[in-house]
Amino acid sequence: MPRPCKKRRICAKPSCLHFGPQGTNGAPAVQAVLMTLDEYECIRLMDYEGLTQEQSAAQMNVARTTIQGIYSSARQKMARCLVEGCALHLEGGNVVLCEKTKECCQKYCGNDKKKKREGIQMRIGVTYENGQIYQHFGHTQQFKVYDVQDNKVVQSAVIDTNGNGHGALAGFLQGYQVDTLICGGIGGGAQNALNAAGIRLFCGVSGDADSAVDALLKGELTYSTEANCSHHQHHGHGGSCGDHGCHH
Repeated sequence: MPRPCKKRRICAKPSCLHFGPQGTNGAPAVQAVLMTLDEYECIRLMDYEGLTQEQSAAQMNVARTTIQGIYSSARQKMARCLVEGCALHLEGGNVVLCEKTKECCQKYCGNDKKKKREGIQMRIGVTYENGQIYQHFGHTQQFKVYDVQDNKVVQSAVIDTNGNGHGALAGFLQGYQVDTLICGGIGGGAQNALNAAGIRLFCGVSGDADSAVDALLKGELTYSTEANCSHHQHHGHGGSCGDHGCHH
């Protein structure tokens, strides 16, 4: 007897289920491609939210090899729609709606952000390298993540970015439920991505990562709103970036 297929967890159904090219004469497309809801969810997690295969697999409660197959199938279907001018319909699939578990991305299922982690009031991420705040957000290879309860750090961990960079890092942090970021230099595009993800930003900060988090919790952190200057990749930032650029 074959083993039953494990249901794939999706956060919510898509807001729009039908897409199609208008064409030169406004006529609807004759052919239609069916994309299942789990394929849609995989595209949302990996291409829209910027999650890795491992994170997406945890979110959907399936194996990483399963995610690879789902993702490949979904991308082929999107390519066919673009190349052949087919309509795209989203429906079906062996799926189950999210039940607001701790692995949930917390974005679409209606969870209250303040209750998204048991007892945790804030999760702070810091661009990290050898105990220090790494000075180029888009190239950071690690974040140190701090859980805060009653204005005190109750636990922390260092996580690898797994090759993610620049704009994809916003989705990566969101996948780890980070709501506050401390970093050094950062570009305008990355700032916009963090803002869209609802992540509060404290940039232009340098020095010891643990000390910066302590200063933030005490309301004493010196930071900048102008850390996206064109040369931020060439030098570290202190907390004294002015309105017209960084000062050495």
